[in-house]
Amino acid sequence: MAKVSFKPLGSRVLVEPIEQEAMTAGGIILPETAKEKPQEGKILATGPGDRDEDGKRIALDVKVGDKVLFAKYSGTEVKMDGKKLLILRESDLLGIIE
Repeated sequence: MAKVSFKPLGSRVLVEPIEQEAMTAGGIILPETAKEKPQEGKILATGPGDRDEDGKRIALDVKVGDKVLFAKYSGTEVKMDGKKLLILRESDLLGIIE
């Protein structure tokens, strides 16, 4: 896994979307415009978590390397080192894929 030079703040995470296959199970090649927006990704970096009313950090439920499912149109798309990545709030994540 490549070293990422980006540290999310608060309860944000940096996710590398996992693109779907370019070919269907039946062998039909999908053009870029027909592909669904990815909803799966791998956590590359996490913020330290938000703070509670007493100023204590609330730890995130995800960690670097986790494979996650996220809401289809959530997050902010950024380009780093030639890759399209997403900055998401932990609340935009739907779950961890095990």
